Amino acid sequence: MNKKLMKTSLVAAVAAATFGMSQANAAEYNFTFAHVLIEDTPNGKAALRFKEEVEENSDGRISIQVLPAAQVGGDVEIIEQIQMGLVDIGIPPTATLGNFEERLQILDLPFLISDYDTMVKLLDGDVGREILDTLDDQNMYGVNFWGAGFRHMTNNERPIETPEDLEAIRMRTMQAPIIISTYEHFGANATAMAFTEVYNGLQQGVVSGQENPLANIYTMRFHEVQDYLSLTSHAYHAYAAVINTDSWNSLPEDLQQVMLDAFETGRDASRELTLEDEKEILASLEESEIEINEISDEAREAFVEASIPIHEEYEDVVTTELLHKVYDVVGIDY
Repeated sequence: MNKKLMKTSLVAAVAAATFGMSQANAAEYNFTFAHVLIEDTPNGKAALRFKEEVEENSDGRISIQVLPAAQVGGDVEIIEQIQMGLVDIGIPPTATLGNFEERLQILDLPFLISDYDTMVKLLDGDVGREILDTLDDQNMYGVNFWGAGFRHMTNNERPIETPEDLEAIRMRTMQAPIIISTYEHFGANATAMAFTEVYNGLQQGVVSGQENPLANIYTMRFHEVQDYLSLTSHAYHAYAAVINTDSWNSLPEDLQQVMLDAFETGRDASRELTLEDEKEILASLEESEIEINEISDEAREAFVEASIPIHEEYEDVVTTELLHKVYDVVGIDY
C-alpha cells in the first residue's frame, strides 16, 4: 500500500470511529450486542435489523453497537461477559447456555422437535417463556428465541443414514454436555470445539464431522472440507436472545417496549431469512462436490428410538415437570 493510500485509509478510519463515538455519546443508553456469526448469515442480518429498529424507534436514545464474528470471544465467553455486564446483549445457542442454566438443555434433546410449526408452538408459547425465565438467576433476562433452522450432520467417513453409521466418527460438537452425550450414545467420538475453529479442525483432520444448520455450514464453508451432508434435522438450532439484567432494568418502560418490539422483529427476521437461505443453500450445495442424502422415515424412527436413553439421562437435569410440559406441546407420549 502506498503512503498516500495508507494516509487516506487512516483518515477514513478515524473519521468513521469519531462519527460512531459521537453518535454513541449522544445516546442515553449505549449497549453492545455480541455474537459469533458473520454478518451475512440470517441471524447476523437480523441483529442489524434489531439495531436499526431500536435506534430509530427510540429516537436515538438507545445506541446499539453490534460486534459480530466472535470479536469478543466464543459463545461461552460472550455469555460470561453478559453476566458481568461487559457485554449487554447476545444470541448464544441454547445448548451453550445449558452450561450456565442446565434446564436450557431441554431444547437440544435429539429428535424432540419434529418440524417448523412445532418449533414455533413450543418456543413462542407459555412453555418457551418458562424456559427463558430460568435465566433469571444467571443475571440475564431471556427475551425470546431466534432461530437458525434444524441442525444436520456432515462428515468425511460415510453418509449418515442410521444411528449405526455414526460409529467411531470423530464429531465436533458445541461446548454443550447434552450434545456431547448425544453423539457418545450414538457411538461417535465427540469433541467439543469452538465454532471459529471448526473449519481448520475439519481441514486438518482433528475431527471428521460436525453438526450445524445449513446457513452455518455454507457461510463457514464447511462443505469445502466435508464429503457427506446428511439432512438429519435432529435438533432445532435455537438462539436465546438475552440481555444483562442490570442493562435491562436500567431502561424506562417505554424504551423496554421499543427493545421488545425490536427483539420480535429480529426473531421473525432470523427465521424468515433462514427459510429463504436454506432453499438457495441446498441448490448451491447440490452443485458442489459434497454428497447429500436424506434419512428415510424408517431410519428416523430408529434415531428416535436411539434417542430415548438421552432423554432419560437428562430428565432429572431439565426436571421431569418441564420435560413433560415440553412433551405435551410437541406431541410426544410418555
